[in-house]
Amino acid sequence: MKKIAILGSTGSIGTQTLEIARNNGDIQVTALAAGRNVKLLEAQIREFSPRIACLWDEKAAKELKGRVRDLQVKVTSGMEGLLEAAAGTDCEIVVTAVVGMIGIRPTIAAIEAGKDIALANKETLVTAGHLIMPLAREKQVKILPVDSEHSAIFQCLQGAGSNRLHKILLTASGGPFRGRTREQMAAVKPEDALKHPNWTMGSKITIDSSTMVNKGLEVMEARWLFDVSLDQIQVVVQPQSVIHSMVEFEDGAVMAQLGTPDMKLPIQYALYYPQRRFLPGERLDFWKMGQITFEAPDPENFRGLALAFSAGRQGGTMPTVFNAANELAVRLFLEGKISYLAITDLIQAAMERHENRPNPGLDDILRAEQETYDYINGQLRKGRKIQ
Repeated sequence: MKKIAILGSTGSIGTQTLEIARNNGDIQVTALAAGRNVKLLEAQIREFSPRIACLWDEKAAKELKGRVRDLQVKVTSGMEGLLEAAAGTDCEIVVTAVVGMIGIRPTIAAIEAGKDIALANKETLVTAGHLIMPLAREKQVKILPVDSEHSAIFQCLQGAGSNRLHKILLTASGGPFRGRTREQMAAVKPEDALKHPNWTMGSKITIDSSTMVNKGLEVMEARWLFDVSLDQIQVVVQPQSVIHSMVEFEDGAVMAQLGTPDMKLPIQYALYYPQRRFLPGERLDFWKMGQITFEAPDPENFRGLALAFSAGRQGGTMPTVFNAANELAVRLFLEGKISYLAITDLIQAAMERHENRPNPGLDDILRAEQETYDYINGQLRKGRKIQ
């Protein structure tokens, strides 16, 4: 019986992880954590019987506690509750699927407790990869990627032995606005950006995919996961989302991992690594597919990718500023407070005014995050026009 904890259990990755647990029958869920979805978390608790359940929202946690008082489950809230869910049980793997930098401290706590990490929270490595990866090596903990692209790279490297990769070919779908100019995207509404052509994901990551910011975050994450320089990472647009990423070796050989756009594959691979198990669902039919096409990314009209490379090369606290500015900008866009193009405008403005701090500790990272939020909120309070 494999024991797991899931941080972000009511989101897209979390619910699919529980679906895998349900289908396989040999996974015990020891802890569940979510934001404020009382109804869904209660249903998950009743089905999977975790020892600990956490809701970030204290009021929601109080309501949940009353609703599950007939069960043997400890209900917690806030960061302390999230830390306990991550490190307070005898689980072997912690699935980190919370959205945003909130995932850093629980990930560190889980690693320090000797738990392997099934990593779906890319912000953790983007902002604190220089802290996370050495700690994982020290504690002899596995970091198993759940992002489809990073899982693909990880799968391609199995069996490589001492042969080092020469280049990572990180694929991107191009999102719903592939081929459009900034002028053509000026009137984009949230409902337009949430229509991804291939993947079904949470709202934040879907918006990030449409701006190519998500691919920029994945570039910075891949740097730490696979110990490569940014110059060894090339983004390739692959609109069919069939090739999930590729690896080029020093002799020019390229290995690719292909599959349907289904997040359950990388989730299940991380949970059972190195074992592969049957996974029900659609299979690739190459006769019907006919062709797989490739394009270069468009950094002029989708500036999120270029800004991410810039943040990654500067290092220090600049990736934190990139990520924090995007998190807040996406939320403001979804709330109808800023335009679509303002997302990358705000990221660029926040980066340009930031005084970078090299080799940041956790406090420095969290301070840079708050400073970025304060800057953007200040611009809004001053009534600055953000198109």
